[in-house]
Amino acid sequence: MNTTLRDVRPPGWTENDVPEAMVLFLHGFGSNELDLASLVPALGLKQPWASLRAPLDLGNGGAAWFQITTPGAPDAEPVEQASEAIWAWIDANVDPATRIVPIGFSQGGLMASQLLRTRPERVVAPVVLGGFVLGAPQPGDGVLLEQRPALFWGRGAEDRVIAPVAIARSSEFFPQHTSLNEQVYPGLGHGINAVELGDVRDFLALEVGAHESATA
Repeated sequence: MNTTLRDVRPPGWTENDVPEAMVLFLHGFGSNELDLASLVPALGLKQPWASLRAPLDLGNGGAAWFQITTPGAPDAEPVEQASEAIWAWIDANVDPATRIVPIGFSQGGLMASQLLRTRPERVVAPVVLGGFVLGAPQPGDGVLLEQRPALFWGRGAEDRVIAPVAIARSSEFFPQHTSLNEQVYPGLGHGINAVELGDVRDFLALEVGAHESATA
């Protein structure tokens, strides 16, 4: 595992700025750091952003946060190692006063939930797209039970990639530990559509002011 993560950032990125929040994109299995960065225009982000490449090289330009063993029930250790790698990147590249808005798809959605569950004080408005949660307890779960921060969970009604056991686990965990905005999209498989992007845009606008209005 490469624990020094590669990233892409927008022009004008500077580590001297200390924004209140920054967006961190976390791609899915077999994709790469260029994938979710393409969503920036649709989301109308005001905040600075970065998109990370997962630590496991799969070849042909693809990467993963962890290997798939039992679908929907990953081993905790590699997921937690990947979580630590993401936090190492954040600690090295983002001011400690800046909160993280993780937006992840599939495996990246799991990693977005991991950031919330490991350092909840540092994370705001996580977005889990076509993803799920790890079954093992995490250090911040007790804090989440008390504070129940906002979280967006969107998924396709026709998604056949994420195992039902993972959806069931997440359907139990998220409402107990977050103020959940759950959206299920008819006809959508394991992907992201324009309606979902609009809902994410509105969620971020409400929670972190991350939406530029059409008249701005």
